[in-house]
Amino acid sequence: MAPGTTRPSDAAPARPAAAEKTAATKQQPAGGDAAAPGPSAEDRWHALARDAVLARLRASSSGLTDAEAERRLAIHGPNALPQPKSRSLLSIVLGQLTSPLIYLLLAAAVVSLVLAEYDDAGFIFLVLTINTAVGAAQEWRAEANTAALRSAITTVVRVMRNGAVRRLDSRRLVPGDVVVLEGGDRVPADLRILEAAETQADESSLTGESLPVDKVAGDALPPDTPLAERLTMLFAGSTLQRGRARAVVLSTGSRTELGVIAGALGSPAAEPPLTRRLDRFSRLLGLLSLCLVGAVVALQLGVGASLRETFFVAIALAVSVIPEGLPVAVTIALSIATRRMARRNVIVRHLPAVEGLGACTVVATDKTGTLTMNQLTARRIWLPRHGFVEVDGAGFELEGRLSQGGEALSDEAHGAARSLARSAALCNDADLDPTAGAEGRSGDTVDIAFLVLAIKTGLDTGALRKAARRIADRPFSAERKYAASLHDHGDGHLVHVKGAAEVLVPLSDAEDPDAVLGLAEDMAGRGYRVLAVATKPIGDAAGPAGPSGEACLGELRGLTLLGLVGFIDPLRPEARQAVRDCHRAGVAVKMITGDHAATALAIARELGIADRPEEVVTGREIAAAAAGLDRRIAAASVFARVEPAHKVRIVEALQQAGHLVAMTGDGVNDAPALHRADLGVAMGRDGTDAARDAADLVLADDNFASVVAGIDEGRAAYANIRKVIYLSISTGAAEAVMFVLALAFGLPLPLTAVQLLWLNLVTNGGQDVALAAEASEPGLLDRPPRSPREPLIDALLVRETLLSGAVIGLVSTAAFAWMIDRGWSTFDARNTLLFLMVAFENVHVFNCRSETRSAFRIPLSANWALVAAVVGAQAVHVGAAFTPGLCDLLGLSPLPLSEWLLLVPLALSVLIVMETDKLLRQRRAKRSAVPSPAEPGPGAATAARRSAKPGEAG
Repeated sequence: MAPGTTRPSDAAPARPAAAEKTAATKQQPAGGDAAAPGPSAEDRWHALARDAVLARLRASSSGLTDAEAERRLAIHGPNALPQPKSRSLLSIVLGQLTSPLIYLLLAAAVVSLVLAEYDDAGFIFLVLTINTAVGAAQEWRAEANTAALRSAITTVVRVMRNGAVRRLDSRRLVPGDVVVLEGGDRVPADLRILEAAETQADESSLTGESLPVDKVAGDALPPDTPLAERLTMLFAGSTLQRGRARAVVLSTGSRTELGVIAGALGSPAAEPPLTRRLDRFSRLLGLLSLCLVGAVVALQLGVGASLRETFFVAIALAVSVIPEGLPVAVTIALSIATRRMARRNVIVRHLPAVEGLGACTVVATDKTGTLTMNQLTARRIWLPRHGFVEVDGAGFELEGRLSQGGEALSDEAHGAARSLARSAALCNDADLDPTAGAEGRSGDTVDIAFLVLAIKTGLDTGALRKAARRIADRPFSAERKYAASLHDHGDGHLVHVKGAAEVLVPLSDAEDPDAVLGLAEDMAGRGYRVLAVATKPIGDAAGPAGPSGEACLGELRGLTLLGLVGFIDPLRPEARQAVRDCHRAGVAVKMITGDHAATALAIARELGIADRPEEVVTGREIAAAAAGLDRRIAAASVFARVEPAHKVRIVEALQQAGHLVAMTGDGVNDAPALHRADLGVAMGRDGTDAARDAADLVLADDNFASVVAGIDEGRAAYANIRKVIYLSISTGAAEAVMFVLALAFGLPLPLTAVQLLWLNLVTNGGQDVALAAEASEPGLLDRPPRSPREPLIDALLVRETLLSGAVIGLVSTAAFAWMIDRGWSTFDARNTLLFLMVAFENVHVFNCRSETRSAFRIPLSANWALVAAVVGAQAVHVGAAFTPGLCDLLGLSPLPLSEWLLLVPLALSVLIVMETDKLLRQRRAKRSAVPSPAEPGPGAATAARRSAKPGEAG
């Protein structure tokens, strides 16, 4: 019994909009047979009478013959979703090589092979192999986008063929077949109901409606009836929760509502923000590298250098400019962030999506099961002569206090509440074993909620049912809007009734029915689903079960109203704080639900998402597609009574408004929007496979609060990726400055290509990884999100790169020139310069720990891995100078300790310059944050945030 689907508030809010074109439309014959039955593009099956549906399908209520079914199967094909073409391992591997930076590295490797520089080429190919293997392994795990949707169609169904019911593989269903369903059956196709008996369907995964939907074998509905209100239809992928139904098949396979969703997943998904930023950065870096190498080659050839010498210079310069270890470093940074997010219940399915939540400007979240617990709960009771009673506890919690104004109930009020709960527990078909956990709960969610309420009032529901034997019952139906049962209490017979308030209150002894109905409407306006509970004593003449008992249930006038019960799907305990944290981080939260507008707004008010009716957009408005809809969607905070196609439209409108959109959801109906959003976030525990496979991220605990953790970790991951890039390109810039100055002043090449490769390997190799593990900087959630148009390398990072690169390049070139001028051999000068560059990069990595904070304010204990990487780099480099064979290959020789210590002050110069720059920028920011005495402005903290440069926003 599920009277909770009918509530007084249904008449108050405006009905939502016309549904998008249903999946039942345009099922044209595959073989071109114009005579084959099938819907046309203009059909709205729910808008046709039952006889008209059968006539259009050329079918009868007794089903098809085997011969006709086989003919139609040949035309329409099997009742299954199309198999997607999966990517091969080879295509995934090749996909890892489609980057401008990779192209440059490949070109450098090929030139190295041509010049017989096999060491250079081998190192570059090794780097590419590692990067490709790591990326391909991540992509291979994500190759199952529509597999879950395919499994959502049942495999066996009872169907009428040749006038008899038989069991049949659901893949062989065709339009015109008549199927027989009972409670617990999965719906195998889109159906029009011909007969129904107390039928309810769970369509939550398709429509987002949290309560079971009553289904009837009614007549034609208005053409613009939304999907969630087509009570005469059943849809593939939903479940018949109770009752029986006989229905005719309308659409099969990819033409069902479920099939339309699967088709939407075949469209290209939005690229994660980091992918777009890295692609732009790679193209820019590649262009600059080509320009620099080309200019130097032209300069060399212009001064008469030989072609081979020019190629050596070009290879050395390319190796210095191109950060060959950067792809691996970024991949490792993302992998570290993936593990950190997993510890906070955010599972990453696609590696570039790691930082996506940190970049998003809007989170469009499904309500049911995401912001709420998806566990209907009795939270408020109205008792005649006692007023309102609050009920503690959420969901299936059996502990909960009943109170009024925070005080315990009086004995009389508690007795009245217990009488109400007793009647609701007897007029009830659910089962609840308090000791068996989830396994002990079965039945309708409203009935379970009433049993929980009874236990909270102190009743033993099992003993109660044994003591009050049921004589007769009348289950809930959409037409009656109530359920009733007759019980023998030993000392008399009582009828117990529960149902819609607008039906039962007029049948009761309420002193002022209009006032009671007004209370019910007020509760509904606050987001409650309201039911009335009543009872009626019956004299002994009613007798035992039989016609007389049924007759008692047919005459319900003169009921004693026991009260009203307000049910609500309780909010997750962390949801309000999570919404506040999102707002603090500058991320808008927009709630999407299948509920009516009034209910949705009440919940949004409680969450702090919206406050005014103007902030609510209904599915009707979206379906109407009026002028200015995109602006209306961008300004709204709540979307009520929406359908799957509407969710995609919402995402697209927000993207058109310039937002990076993260979409959360758990149902089949959410999959297309998850697929289309910049970041799809699915529920991992109670979500459907379809939603998880369409998403980029999965919340392991189904908790919206984990979205906030994902935003924090995403911003930290992005900041660490910038740190790795900063280290790589600034040291590359320093090497380029050193080469260009050496060529300009007629000096020998400062370092050979092999030495440059060794330098990048021994320093950036370990330090990049350690830098990627840097702890999250404080205050990331107090900063606004990055602009979707902000490049990966912004003005701040360009400034710091050029400044640090210039310092290292100028000081190194000056030292090299000094050594050559003093008569040092080229070998000795390069050997000492290589030691100096290792020291420079070991010092500079501490500058890279933060773009804004002083290196001296970040404790070494926050990242011991980085300290170990620096010490290890020095130890490996010194050890290489003493290793036979390796020292010859690298052109190294041991450096006296006295000379090595003289290099330390030179290396510290980059730390001093960068610290000075940070200090000056902080002072300027503080001065700009102080409001003018004559013109009061925003507070210092707000002004500081507004004045912060994009790069400082993480």
